[in-house]
Amino acid sequence: MDTVRLGKTGIVTSKNGFGALPIQRVSDEEAVKIIRRAYDGGITFFDTARAYTDSEHKLGLALKEARGKVFLASKTMSLTREGFWKDLKTTLSELQTDYLDLYQFHNPAVCPKPGDESGIYECMLEAKAQGKIRHIGITNHRLKVAEEAIASGLYDTLQFPFSYLATEQDIALVEACREADMGFLAMKAMSGGLINNSAAAYAYLARYDNVLPIWGVQRMNELEEFLSYMDCPPVLTEELQALIDKDREELQGDFCRGCGYCMPCPMGIEINNCARMSLMIRRAPAQLQLTPAMQEKMRKIKDCIHCNQCMNKCPYHLNTPELLAKNLKDYEEILAGKARVTP
Repeated sequence: MDTVRLGKTGIVTSKNGFGALPIQRVSDEEAVKIIRRAYDGGITFFDTARAYTDSEHKLGLALKEARGKVFLASKTMSLTREGFWKDLKTTLSELQTDYLDLYQFHNPAVCPKPGDESGIYECMLEAKAQGKIRHIGITNHRLKVAEEAIASGLYDTLQFPFSYLATEQDIALVEACREADMGFLAMKAMSGGLINNSAAAYAYLARYDNVLPIWGVQRMNELEEFLSYMDCPPVLTEELQALIDKDREELQGDFCRGCGYCMPCPMGIEINNCARMSLMIRRAPAQLQLTPAMQEKMRKIKDCIHCNQCMNKCPYHLNTPELLAKNLKDYEEILAGKARVTP
């Protein structure tokens, strides 16, 4: 079984982290079955967030009897002292535990530090002194904030998007974390669903022995794929490398990662799905993207008032209104039979 050490935290876990964002979409009963199967299958690191609605609650239901045998990580988006303590109290209650192995600032626009006006880093230190958290981490989608967090020496871990679509700058972050003895948690390891070969995704990330992939799981069959890699890790064969090269050629560049930080849209456009529909429709069963409900969501793009709020909030600096318009045009051509669905 492949394992990974999360830097100076000393946490050693299987190279399969459980990303608990998607289990918001299933019932308590189904979520508990999936989480317990993950634990029974050898997964010991579970990542959630206060912002993931009832995800913490579901993890608490499933793992309360296994608390000392698993690592629990959560996050706060709060930018105030009051909000920090409220979030932490709620998180501990929902997870049915009295401590977190890792508590992370959730995609802040700037890197929290001691002495800044917010005082939230001091809250982290106080929570650690009280034994409520064991390690301090940060998650981000902004390269500059991630680089600053590493250079600061204030954080035990960094969680950042990382997959085989990574740029040289992303790879440099992984190496910088290695040098700083920081754990690196790879979010979006399947690039929000655009990568559709889990063996290729796993084999690529296995090249980096300091990276813990956080796989988002909401279905048992998805989980079983990753569990099968515990005993038989995929090897980066010529065939898988060719697939990776093809995907990199098609997907690298200005495409929507689906992170959702552009939301909400004042006109009700579901930007995080609609702005990447052209790619999704070619990489997933087309019928799932051509339903009447999805057609209605795509037509909402015509209501765009070009307020540019989405552009200003995009951590990847995309021209989101332009991207939405391109995706709508492509979608309408596919519906009209003027464009092919398969690459």
